[in-house]
Amino acid sequence: MPALPSLSLKPGREKSVLRRHPWVFSGAVAHLDGSPEVGGTVEVRSAAGDLLGHAAYSPSSQIRARLWSVDPLEPVDADFFRRRIERALRLRAGLQIGSGGALRLVYAESDGLPGLIVDRYADTLVAQFLTTGAEFWREILADLLLEQTGLKDLYERSDAEVRELEGLPPRQGALRGVPPEKCTISENGLLFTVDIAHGHKTGFYLDQRPNRLRVRSLAEGREMLDCFCYTGGFTVHALAGGARSVLSVDASAEALSLCREHVLLNRLPSEKHETLEGDVFQVLRKLRDAGRTFDLIVLDPPKFAPTAAQAEKASRGYKDINLLGFKLLRPGGILVTCSCSAGVDAALFQKIVASAALDAGAEAQILEHLSQGPDHPVALHFPEGAYLKGLVCIKAL
Repeated sequence: MPALPSLSLKPGREKSVLRRHPWVFSGAVAHLDGSPEVGGTVEVRSAAGDLLGHAAYSPSSQIRARLWSVDPLEPVDADFFRRRIERALRLRAGLQIGSGGALRLVYAESDGLPGLIVDRYADTLVAQFLTTGAEFWREILADLLLEQTGLKDLYERSDAEVRELEGLPPRQGALRGVPPEKCTISENGLLFTVDIAHGHKTGFYLDQRPNRLRVRSLAEGREMLDCFCYTGGFTVHALAGGARSVLSVDASAEALSLCREHVLLNRLPSEKHETLEGDVFQVLRKLRDAGRTFDLIVLDPPKFAPTAAQAEKASRGYKDINLLGFKLLRPGGILVTCSCSAGVDAALFQKIVASAALDAGAEAQILEHLSQGPDHPVALHFPEGAYLKGLVCIKAL
């Protein structure tokens, strides 16, 4: 077997690799020996020449290499990926979640497969190949995913912006079989239509599953405001939990249409549900100026800060919506506020929400901390995998 290209690290920069962190940044690289293909496998060596593991090479990204394995004797081939996928599937099977037909099966670095996201909706797999390494092994990974799940249909949603950082163009469409563009799933006993082809991410926000169930348990008798509602995951759970009323706000007319359909699909009282299309920041101000108040508010905005570089700008956005949220919240009311921005960690997010409450003149307490569901596990050596964070706050009487 021909020798692999080799990426040598600067002195002292092997520490993160020895701690099993999967990212090797360009600034840690001393030199590259050989001519690796984009996404091809390279050896990662210390300054002393010790073989530390094997990684996917990404010449356009600040993350110059993503480690597949820190076992120097483990080759990166089809059998390697078969074992990793098998391990990810066994983990989910042991958790006994996703009986409603929706589940994240592979979660990138946290499952030892950097750049690969795989969600299951009913009998269709939806995959994202987000890095050069995942792209390089795309065809083999697609075949292995169907082999290991026993399914026939695989839809690709490699249209996320992060591919630009890898020098990759967006791509989406049927990759294997004849996958449907939409399908129906059940979550916590409630039905949802997933737009695989055109919906956000892979079509649905599976990471919020346990948090939607928590909102359902808090909703009885409350008047709720659901901001950035998308297709109504929190809305439907709240109505199922006995909410007195729900106002769902989103900038997308298509999302709001599907939100209304989901209320009808689950035979929930549509007379208790109202939708409002518009920019949430502007809508919140108009509701404040109109003197509207609510017993339960959910703030689940899209990603404001993909990386730490955007954290300062994102912080202003999070503070703005949370300040308005506290102003619209009645005494004794509950605010469920979330951030899915990787560039804003849990400690910073809590500081932002605390600052928002202070400026709103509200006294509040944290009842619970929220995170992503267990089908989005976080590897201990990769804390960046814990991107979703949330707080359940109660406003003092």
